[in-house]
Amino acid sequence: MLAEELSVIDADSPLWSAARPLLDAALRLEQHDDTYIWYGWKKEPINAFLRHLPEHCVLMVGVWDTLEEGDSAQEILTLGCLCEVVRGEVCTIRTFEALAGKDLPPIAQLEPGYEHAFKLMQVAKMQVAPVAWALFTDRSTWNEWLFSESEASEGIDKGELLASLAREGRCVLLGNQAPHHHL
Repeated sequence: MLAEELSVIDADSPLWSAARPLLDAALRLEQHDDTYIWYGWKKEPINAFLRHLPEHCVLMVGVWDTLEEGDSAQEILTLGCLCEVVRGEVCTIRTFEALAGKDLPPIAQLEPGYEHAFKLMQVAKMQVAPVAWALFTDRSTWNEWLFSESEASEGIDKGELLASLAREGRCVLLGNQAPHHHL
């Protein structure tokens, strides 16, 4: 799942505080045997997913919270990271801030719409690798997907749960591995 020499590119970024607990959970999964489950996540399905990705690619996630001030509301990026995957192993993790430059608006101005999603994916492709999957969602949907568990011993199918949330319009999945629907 994780490369032996995993690199965190910008651990001093404010966005890293939201990504760090996810790395901690991945390390726990990596260090335990195949019976260990973290909120429905199991090592073997994750490894199988990673093995089926292109040889060199990026997985990207953006999560926004709504900050309400009086009569107005503003979408604030609270988690923005990408994992570089090489031959089925995550070898680097970086936040969206590592992608900052003339091709992207400032992090505080990133919005959860398609325009910024595509820009993020283009910059990731130019700087790191093509994006296999990109998930853009709100905090509530992210938490539902991340922390959902099953009473069944075989666990929960996180891929099917995410696809279900996407079909409901609660999140957006993009990338060269996503099925394309034409009207």
